[in-house]
Amino acid sequence: MLSPALNERLTRIGPGTPMGTLLRRYWYPVAAVSELGRVPISRRLLGEDIVIYRDGTGRLGCIEAQCPHRRASMRYAVVEEEGLRCGYHGWLFGRDGQCLDQPAEPADSTFKERVRAVTYQAEELGGLIFVYMGPAPAPLLPRFDLFVWDNCLRDIGHAMLPMSWLQVMENSVDPHHVEWLHGHYMNFVRDLAGDPRAKVLARKHEKVAFDLFEYGIIKRRVLQGMTEEDEDWKVGHPLVFPAMLRVGGGGHYQFQIRVPVDDTHTSHFWYSVYKPDGEYTVEPQESVPLFTVPFQDEEGDFLVDFVDGQDIMAWASQGPIADRSREHLGKSDVGVIMLRRLFQEQLDRVAEGEDPLGVVRDEATNECIVLPQEKKKFGAGGAFRSEFLTMGQGRYSPIAEQVLELFERVEQQGASV
Repeated sequence: MLSPALNERLTRIGPGTPMGTLLRRYWYPVAAVSELGRVPISRRLLGEDIVIYRDGTGRLGCIEAQCPHRRASMRYAVVEEEGLRCGYHGWLFGRDGQCLDQPAEPADSTFKERVRAVTYQAEELGGLIFVYMGPAPAPLLPRFDLFVWDNCLRDIGHAMLPMSWLQVMENSVDPHHVEWLHGHYMNFVRDLAGDPRAKVLARKHEKVAFDLFEYGIIKRRVLQGMTEEDEDWKVGHPLVFPAMLRVGGGGHYQFQIRVPVDDTHTSHFWYSVYKPDGEYTVEPQESVPLFTVPFQDEEGDFLVDFVDGQDIMAWASQGPIADRSREHLGKSDVGVIMLRRLFQEQLDRVAEGEDPLGVVRDEATNECIVLPQEKKKFGAGGAFRSEFLTMGQGRYSPIAEQVLELFERVEQQGASV
């Protein structure tokens, strides 16, 4: 368990808080590129309201949500060549926040030179728009492999979740829940619904381990019937510090990105890349499609007939911020304990003026950062792909048919060789 004071230190992320200061050292996705047209879009990140836009030259901008003049919303501003002009009184702000024009002020006024809006850096990568809210100089936006691979298909699932991002990340180092929540409990849910699908094989975790590496933690496991020669142990998959998990297999690889919106909300992206082994060519996508992943029914009950829905139920049912002072952790919770200690260590590093774990500043290593990943997660990569593509109850990737056709084509070519 944690003391109430330490729980507060780890979960409060607003400006000026220790955790907020740490988290501001990283880039976060706030929207899909496909969402942004001529009209600015509003978002909330790390307890601050921001507006994202693309100026007349095509460059991305990120500005505080309210105009410094009379606090009207910049979401309803006019996009111009040089920046964003407030719709209320026409004050124009450049991408660096400097006020460039105040139409109602005297022509010889220097007032505009003394007004500057808060702005942040924004960049796009792999179909997502990322924002950095920390101190200068900004680190590089990490070019992790899934964001930059070619000859593949991509889609982006999204949900706004009603709980602290930390609850979601702790789940990422809690492997024992897989055999219970996604095994025994899944079978119970299917039995209640009369689901004809075969029961999930809930294999026991015989051994788990967590190894620190330059971008976070590598998770390893040996399931019943496996050995340390299997990929689940020999390769494993990473938690990318501070707010991302990589999972997948069988040609479907996925980043689960847990963006800290504020203390009690998490913007969750499922960033999927479909890249089967074999010889094939995929036409480049014009844009990466975005779709919503529902997690509650009309009555507000959690949808627990699919893996990610079960996870969301478990995260949210702990409350908006879990009361960790009332926990009883055991030896099986070694990963959760390790992650909490890692966050405390990184809080101390930032307080001492150092870069925290995983910050990227070397251009030479940032062309494509390859992360370790099993190719056959639990020996059933195809099952993982099918789970996310066709989850039922209207949860359906917009490119599911295209993805399934690609894998069928590759498999047929392999069978004919």
